[in-house]
Amino acid sequence: MRFHEFSIDVRRVVGGQGAGEAIVSGQGISFFGGVDPKTGIVTEHGHQLRGETIRGKVLVFPRGKGSTVGSYVIYGLRKNNVAPVAILNIETEPIIIAGCVLGGIPLVDRPSKNPIEFIKTGDWVHVDADVGRVLVRKRCPS
Repeated sequence: MRFHEFSIDVRRVVGGQGAGEAIVSGQGISFFGGVDPKTGIVTEHGHQLRGETIRGKVLVFPRGKGSTVGSYVIYGLRKNNVAPVAILNIETEPIIIAGCVLGGIPLVDRPSKNPIEFIKTGDWVHVDADVGRVLVRKRCPS
């Protein structure tokens, strides 16, 4: 199998590194009431990721939404070992930042290219928030 690799520059919000399979949404995510903190499964009605797990994945989505309690849900995901390994936003906001700080989850935003346009669910992604770079490995058709 052949792969195509490329990187994008990002802004570090919460430091650290995380790598794994991407799970991508073009919709914002409300962690409070939208993600089960015990299982890591998206539960929000009408959300394109409903029924999918974010556990152990690089979560790519535009921005958070909803209640400030969402920060504690992100922390709960980490405590229950069902958190994403990293988060990539287009423009993050305080709810996501606080949750990632509490949970020790690498968080980046302001990518040099819109990641939702080229990262697909299942691509392998390595987020290095410390240096401000995201590496993407896509499978190429044979």
